[in-house]
Amino acid sequence: MKTLFQKIADREIPSKMVYEDDICFAIEDINPQAPVHILVIPKRVIARLSSATDSDAGTLGHLLVVAGKVAAERGLSGGFRTVINSGPDAGETVPHLHVHLIGGRKLAWPPG
Repeated sequence: MKTLFQKIADREIPSKMVYEDDICFAIEDINPQAPVHILVIPKRVIARLSSATDSDAGTLGHLLVVAGKVAAERGLSGGFRTVINSGPDAGETVPHLHVHLIGGRKLAWPPG
């Protein structure tokens, strides 16, 4: 059964796509927590960070590089945050790893 993000990648569910390449895509979050809230998602399913293997290292690094590029495109020169939730206790709602790119306002620490 496809994850929500696989359905979005396959254009079965509409989204606001802001980036796409052979490895990943980025969409605007449907429940933004800041003026900029984008999800960077690998096309190949990695359920969560805790299940990633050494063979996923290139993909994981690519997601962060893409997050930086999208942040620059969105004018987040003052800073931004990346978040990866891993498991239900961390707030994971879709079992398909993704990076939250959050910015456009001052962010508090510690988060949530």
